[in-house]
Amino acid sequence: MMEELKWVPSTVDVTRPSVARMYDYYLGGSHNFEADRAAAKQVEQIFPGVAQSAQANRSFLRRVVRHLMTEGVDQFLDLGSGIPTVGNVHEIAQHDNPDARVVYVDFEPVAVSHSNALLADNPNANAILADLRATSTVLAGARETLDFSRPVGVLVIAALHFVPDTDSPYEAIAQYMADLPSGSYLAITHATWDTLSEQELAEAREVAKIYSNSDNKLTMRTHAEVTRFFEGMEVLEPGVVAVNDWRPDSFDDAHVGIYGAVGRKP
Repeated sequence: MMEELKWVPSTVDVTRPSVARMYDYYLGGSHNFEADRAAAKQVEQIFPGVAQSAQANRSFLRRVVRHLMTEGVDQFLDLGSGIPTVGNVHEIAQHDNPDARVVYVDFEPVAVSHSNALLADNPNANAILADLRATSTVLAGARETLDFSRPVGVLVIAALHFVPDTDSPYEAIAQYMADLPSGSYLAITHATWDTLSEQELAEAREVAKIYSNSDNKLTMRTHAEVTRFFEGMEVLEPGVVAVNDWRPDSFDDAHVGIYGAVGRKP
């Protein structure tokens, strides 16, 4: 355990589950601790498809970045980026364009510490320790790497369902997009309870109780509430849909309770 903790910032409480480290576990990563694994396994017992959902979410991210690259966007602001694992944004973007720039933002110290270690020799990518709700702080830090006179792809993947309405998530997203030029894009994935059966809804509420003991509680939103994040933007086809239905590159008929969409700033 002591060997494992050498790379962990001293301020991190490894006895309390972290949503970022639980997500890392679902994706098969190694930067998680016993408390994270225990909570994640509780979720898996109630909802066995959680790892599959996390992977579908990650696949959506990959498709979005590749699409935006074809549209000429080579800068990305990844809000709530989580712990680095296979298929990070900079890996996808810089595979096609080594000069592509990426700024990761997360409030989880393990995520940011490990990201910056991974990016030590990468001059076009870095990570900022900040909460996505701290828009002024994030935008100021992002400007050091990104050129805000050119379009930017803002990625908010599986993060907004950890931001309650009382923390003004709609206003935060609007502020990010207001500071970016025409031709910038916003990509969001968001967990939902829409379309769940009564039994599935009961299971989902049990999952929410587990997350209530982590560093962030869940705030589920409806299709209309997720769509509201794209007000004033041109939403790309096929609109706000389940992540595995957004321009899929393979067939997957599994139900995934996560909406995904991409909008373009006119």
